[in-house]
Amino acid sequence: MARKVLKDQDITFANRDPTEAGRAATYGGSDIAWTSYGPEWRMLRNVCVLKLLSNTTLDSVYTLRRKQIREAVGYLYSRVGSPVNIGEQMFLTVLNVITNMLWGGTVEGEERSRVGAEFREVVSKMMEISVKPNISDFYPGLARFDLQGIKRQMDGLARRFDRIFDAIIDQRLKIDDEGGSKDKVSKDFLEFLLKLKDEGDSKTPLNMTNVKALLMDMVVGGTDTSTNTIEFAMAEIMNNPEVMRKTQQELEAVVGKDNIVEEFHIHNLPYLHAVMKETLRLHPALPFLVPHCPSKTCIVGGYTIPKGSQVFVKVWAIQRDPSIWENPLNFDPERFLNSEWDYSGSDFNYFPFGSGRQICVGVAMAERMVMYSLATLLHSFDWKLPQGEELDFTEKFGIGLKKKIPLVGIPTPRLIDISLYE
Repeated sequence: MARKVLKDQDITFANRDPTEAGRAATYGGSDIAWTSYGPEWRMLRNVCVLKLLSNTTLDSVYTLRRKQIREAVGYLYSRVGSPVNIGEQMFLTVLNVITNMLWGGTVEGEERSRVGAEFREVVSKMMEISVKPNISDFYPGLARFDLQGIKRQMDGLARRFDRIFDAIIDQRLKIDDEGGSKDKVSKDFLEFLLKLKDEGDSKTPLNMTNVKALLMDMVVGGTDTSTNTIEFAMAEIMNNPEVMRKTQQELEAVVGKDNIVEEFHIHNLPYLHAVMKETLRLHPALPFLVPHCPSKTCIVGGYTIPKGSQVFVKVWAIQRDPSIWENPLNFDPERFLNSEWDYSGSDFNYFPFGSGRQICVGVAMAERMVMYSLATLLHSFDWKLPQGEELDFTEKFGIGLKKKIPLVGIPTPRLIDISLYE
């Protein structure tokens, strides 16, 4: 059924019908996630894929990712022997990487934990509200009453981000108006977007609403999903001592205990890559993907699907199907060693990033951030739970899959040279 929707009738289903909450969060559905297939969608996707998320661009900002990962290591080293909220710290690291790519802003010093917790709270609430059953979506005539207050809640959360975006855009425009040196303005994604908006395309112009909607996509979608994957992976590894042993053994062989992980090491870590794939099998970032909407009435598997329906593809269930996977609830990275499974969406037994035209645009970025983060965390530290605590894998419902109980771990240094933690 997933193949019929996402491949056989991909063009028909490559459309979206934003929920009231989705519209409120993305400037009326002006972003890449909620825009339906067509000229505007192609323009937005090209902007993201060619400029921000291409391998060439990601290679060019490696030093930025490295700096943030090293700062995270320094912070964790300062907390050795003490409980650390792993998800919160990794959220801030990913947030700093993405905001640097977008507009060059970072959060450092004493503000690190406070701002990270605040941003993550807002993002988590947005992801949670996005999938709440809303009377306004089922009975559009009642939407103007917002009977459950869902739109009002999302409007409030979106405004918090909008104020940040406005301030940053105004600052950038002011620098341009005053003839500020381009050398002083980093060649970031925002600069590219503003230039593209001014140059304009007569057929599919990029407007300021699109600009802010894309910024929202990157900040909200890019941070929460990668962070949740890292948190689930660390939880599974800490729950499986043999997996942790094999992962660290591989890291020692490739990196050594007298060195730090660099991104080029990742290509030589097949077991860790299998850990990431197995994590995304059991805990896909978007368990139902983003809902699809047929542009015309059609037949799928003998059923009539009316035009405008919401169609959910439950990848979470497919990837736990016992008819496909042996011992599907067991965390077993070895099932992905020497296998053909990848993130292309071509196999409908395993497609954690979706498939077809609307496949996630951030696969390359997510893969790099998750792999680099996991490799560094496991190479630099041993991890254990606080005394008396047990791991809880209960999932929190939302458009994104999240641990209901945050993962708290105690780091212990593993590296020989203490200067490697500086």
